[in-house]
Amino acid sequence: SIVLPVIFAIICLVGTVGNCIVIYTITKRPKRNHNTADVFIVSLSITDLLFLLGMPFLIHQLLGNGVWLFGATMCTIITALDANSQFASTYILTAMSIDRYLATVYPIRSAYMRTPCTAALVILLLYLLSLLTIVPVFMYTQPIALPGSKAGCGIILPNLSVDIYWYTLYQFFLAFVIPLAVICIVYLKIQKHISCKVLPLPQRNFRARTKKIMRMAITICSAFFICWAPYYILQLVHLKITQPSIMFLYAYNVAISLGYASSCINPFIYIVLSDTFQRNLVKAFCPGRQARRGARNAPGSTAKRLTSRGY
Repeated sequence: SIVLPVIFAIICLVGTVGNCIVIYTITKRPKRNHNTADVFIVSLSITDLLFLLGMPFLIHQLLGNGVWLFGATMCTIITALDANSQFASTYILTAMSIDRYLATVYPIRSAYMRTPCTAALVILLLYLLSLLTIVPVFMYTQPIALPGSKAGCGIILPNLSVDIYWYTLYQFFLAFVIPLAVICIVYLKIQKHISCKVLPLPQRNFRARTKKIMRMAITICSAFFICWAPYYILQLVHLKITQPSIMFLYAYNVAISLGYASSCINPFIYIVLSDTFQRNLVKAFCPGRQARRGARNAPGSTAKRLTSRGY
């Protein structure tokens, strides 16, 4: 009754701060320097942030032993934000992997269509697809009667004994299996292309940069898999269990916490693995420091320092 709300509160706080930092850092860059990766990263952060802003309602419900006090409309909205985070995040990660594939395998041929405007259009279509995917959530989310004339909030399927199977498999394949298969195939093709392509000596820096981008992208997708795989696996196991044990409930709560944690992990992956993001972070939050560094590296700055010291 208290451990899970505390974990959710930490995830909410850390994730909100981290995603706000990512959005602020990228939007502070000049528009002429924006690329498709920036659009995808900002969209992923906004998706996670929208979900995290709804977590206080879930925490309140947990602390109240499942009682929902915010009405039927907010019940539908918060549940939809939860479901949308799962689907939209997966779709955006899949689009990011395809974008990396085009940038690595067909850098010149795909340059004309890999623009921020095209990426924004793709994101819009992915959001529409995500909203279409969670139509069952909009249809069946409603207050649930609890003892003592109280109400909870959840999804009530028309025929639970049958519908729970198709709904679980529906989520499992659309939000996990199919996107994960596409991502794995794309990154295997990218890795094969990098290992087989022989670049001339001056282009070795390009290969090193490509590997860094690949490392960050694979890390993001691996984190997503590690966070969500236990949840979907336990969902499938739950279909065969009529009376869950205490250990299963504990494992299920851990899996849910891992899934929610995926919304706050990505910002720290960018900070740790991306040198470019680190430089942009310094520019966004410490512009004076960056200007002083540029002045020190400017031509003639060494001579001026030496003269002022009397050498």
